[in-house]
Amino acid sequence: MRKITKIEANRPDPFSVPKMRVAAYCRVSTDSDEQLESLQAQKSHYENYIKANSEWEYVGIYYDEGISGTKKENRQGLQRMMSDCENKKIDLIVTKSISRFARNTTDCLEMVRRLIELGVFIYFEKENINTKSMESELMLSVLSSLAESESISISENNKWAIQKRFQNGTFKISYPPYGYENIDGKMVINHEQAKIVKYIFSEALAGKGTQKIADDLNNKRIPSKRRAGWTATTIRGILKNEKYTGDVILQKTYTDSKFNRHINNGEKNKYFIQDHHEPIISHKEFETVSRVIEQRAKEKGIEQRNSKYQNRYPFTSKIICSECGSTFKRRIHSSGKRKYVAWCCTKHLEDISECSMKFIRDEDIKMVFVTMINKLIFGKDFILKPLLEGLRLMSKSDNISKIEALEKEIDDNTSQKELLVKLMAKGYLEPALYNREKNELLMKKEKLTEQRDALIDDLNSELSKGQEVNNLIKYVNKAGSLKEFDDEAFDNHVEEIIVFSRQEIGFVLKSGITLRERM
Repeated sequence: MRKITKIEANRPDPFSVPKMRVAAYCRVSTDSDEQLESLQAQKSHYENYIKANSEWEYVGIYYDEGISGTKKENRQGLQRMMSDCENKKIDLIVTKSISRFARNTTDCLEMVRRLIELGVFIYFEKENINTKSMESELMLSVLSSLAESESISISENNKWAIQKRFQNGTFKISYPPYGYENIDGKMVINHEQAKIVKYIFSEALAGKGTQKIADDLNNKRIPSKRRAGWTATTIRGILKNEKYTGDVILQKTYTDSKFNRHINNGEKNKYFIQDHHEPIISHKEFETVSRVIEQRAKEKGIEQRNSKYQNRYPFTSKIICSECGSTFKRRIHSSGKRKYVAWCCTKHLEDISECSMKFIRDEDIKMVFVTMINKLIFGKDFILKPLLEGLRLMSKSDNISKIEALEKEIDDNTSQKELLVKLMAKGYLEPALYNREKNELLMKKEKLTEQRDALIDDLNSELSKGQEVNNLIKYVNKAGSLKEFDDEAFDNHVEEIIVFSRQEIGFVLKSGITLRERM
């Protein structure tokens, strides 16, 4: 009889460490053949990279093709990966760089924070950042802000073209004010609406307030431009609009890097065009109404932009609502017997339906600023100094070589023009041909000069950012750990504060980067 030997089943080693489940994320921004080849190369690289690590278990590759990186909602591959993280299928994500993962600072930090809550970390190859380490969020905030700036630079090119149309007076007003309509790119009087405009100005001259004028128009059932009814604000906007005199001031508002619109109080150049279109109101009538409005404001104690009340507090005019773009106003709140200072969105105070952003405490902002500065003091060597070096390299390389190339083209253009003059003087060129060639050269030179000047402006901007970073480095080198809010440090290094929620704000530094901090 044969002997039967019983073999015990293999039991898992209680001391063995389970392998880390690792996935990769790839993205290319266009669907061109070249970019798709790049995507295939990335997928192959990460599959081999993950499988080569004996402590890792390969989960898969998540990818998006032909998709812009600015909005996470548009990327199905990314959404699928986040869902698998929610379902506990992934421990670590490997990706090429922050700009491949997200070009929007908000999305980047939101996703990183959500993944950390789930116990999932990200390794960014290019920046050598693992979100598991304590200083990573600050580094991410800096670098993703720069990546977002890269994405925004595309829209800046469009803005430059608009600026040029402002300067030469060729900008077309696509949405004319009440009383006008756009016909073939020109502002033309709408005579029915013009009667209402004249009525509004005459009533204002007669001493009626803006609310009373609005009530009268609503009672008469006269439709406004958007047919939403007349308000005091609408009336005031008409009475202050110089377009009714036939003149135009361009760039009275501007959009910032966060796509929030602001009133231009000197931050950007304005452009005045006289006699741009047919007037509805005379200059005399317009100026008289302006004086009436100013006098009524003085009587009510509302002197506009009185320097006496500017910059009384460090946060005055510097806190911006991310939801509506309005500034925050300082108020005193009470909680039981205790009073405290709070900052509130002006639009929210006027109409809660227009903006839902709630107030934030003054003491909380100051505490968060101290935290942010202390992080910079801690991370100056691996954040600020590399950032400064990067800005210097950017300034030195790309823009300078382009400026030099344009300067050479301008010099060549001048030489060609001088040659034309000589040929003309010797009788080798007909006057008509000479004039045609000369005009072409002049037009080309003007275009080249504009391009060069734009690049010089960009270069100066980069140099300015570099200087601001350098100033910040000097400050953190001298400063010990910050114990309390420093008015001077805030004023020297912070451009503005963006309020994203009551739980999170962003400090927009004068160097151009935005550092987000949780309250």
